[in-house]
Amino acid sequence: MSTWEDVASVALALPETTQDELVWSVRGKIVVKERRLRPADLKALGDDVPDGPVLMVHTGDLVTKDEMLARRPDAYFVTPHFNGYPAVLVRLEVIDVDELTDAVVEAWLRTAPKALAEQWLAEHPEGP
Repeated sequence: MSTWEDVASVALALPETTQDELVWSVRGKIVVKERRLRPADLKALGDDVPDGPVLMVHTGDLVTKDEMLARRPDAYFVTPHFNGYPAVLVRLEVIDVDELTDAVVEAWLRTAPKALAEQWLAEHPEGP
């Protein structure tokens, strides 16, 4: 199980990441954020509406999105609003901190300016 404190800890450890409430950005571009479910989302999800907090994570591309959804349908999901958009929704109560870390770091690498991401990768060859 992961919490908002875990999200903040992981995200803010990445260079130039800032937090505004439950939104984490790098140089003004959103990396991850809380995603409150809207009435249309609730209707689309039906009985599959998660009980706990939901985090939106950028995936960078639709292939990565589809891989995440296929690998962990219990943890990652989307609503029709995200059709064709490279992002997944994450049930924080389902994923552990290690998996959360991987998802946030990957989202940051795909969102951060290329030089900043490359510098971080050079300094962290083993990953997060």
